[in-house]
Amino acid sequence: MSENRNGDPVEILLVEDNPGDVRLTQEALREAKVRNNLHVVGDGEKALAFLRREGEFHDAPTPDIILLDLNLPKKHGQEVLSEIKSDPVLRRIPVVVLTTSKAEEDILRSYDLHANCYVTKPVDFEQFIKVVRSIEEFWFTVVKLPAGE
Repeated sequence: MSENRNGDPVEILLVEDNPGDVRLTQEALREAKVRNNLHVVGDGEKALAFLRREGEFHDAPTPDIILLDLNLPKKHGQEVLSEIKSDPVLRRIPVVVLTTSKAEEDILRSYDLHANCYVTKPVDFEQFIKVVRSIEEFWFTVVKLPAGE
């Protein structure tokens, strides 16, 4: 079971507008036994407000990782990614692009914008659980991340 460096649950920001994919991610995190606080926002503008602690998100925690869909209302995921990675306070937060797009231009553009990795969402639930476990194991077991704020 994963925890952050201080033994606290992992703070995960899921930026996803599809309720079915939100439920699937929640279930996959439960199945993978990731000890976490999952925060969900449904559009790009809310994602940035959360990260900047604006408005209703004034007391939001700094996420240990961001799971970012690309196809979002109000502000596209790549715009959100660009703003995160150009902000000196936010750019150290790992951003995993987790999307249905397999388009080469989306992959290239995401890496050009400094995504930490790009993962195509599997349709099959068991495969989705494997993907979430892999993300969890890699980012919270293998990788050394800077201490949070």
